[in-house]
Amino acid sequence: MKKPIITIERQYGSGGSTIGKLVAEKLGINCYNRQILDMTAERCGFEKEQIESAEETVPTSFLYSLLMTANPTRSLEDNLPLSDKVFIMESRIINEIADKEDSFVLVGRCGSYVLEERGCFNVFIYAPQDFRIKRAIEEYGIKENKAENFMKKADKRRETFFNVNTGKNWFDKELYALCLNSEIGDDLCAELIVKAYNEYNSK
Repeated sequence: MKKPIITIERQYGSGGSTIGKLVAEKLGINCYNRQILDMTAERCGFEKEQIESAEETVPTSFLYSLLMTANPTRSLEDNLPLSDKVFIMESRIINEIADKEDSFVLVGRCGSYVLEERGCFNVFIYAPQDFRIKRAIEEYGIKENKAENFMKKADKRRETFFNVNTGKNWFDKELYALCLNSEIGDDLCAELIVKAYNEYNSK
């Protein structure tokens, strides 16, 4: 029996990507984040910058995207905007990975919804605003006078992207098995996720 896939949604500056990598290392499984972007760019023949920009544009409708994924026809898909094409391709790639791997960590990209029928252990990482701004400045290299605005815009894009694609609320705690404040430390968050995940699997 396959173990659940771990999906991580995260606020900007909360360190969700770092925590995802730590969880994967502790469990001995792969972590996918920007690798999905790289694979999509290679398959679509676009530059990574174009794919990344399309990821930040809200798709038309995830329901429509699923319809296209299930019944792809060249003529219909060609008429979709790039954002929709990218999301369809990313969803296919994520499902292909799930076909091959027993379990893995997936950061962002509405993974909990794309892989809903496969069984997921869903996590949400958040942190206080001041903590996230400090991290954006010190670790991500964002200028101090622009950090707060950049963070708010990034969070809004992620929230809208998730809500439009899934028809659900990104902040709804009932969607997640575990919600963690990363101010307690990245490694401790990773340890708690691994412990909760292992307990969940043992039931």
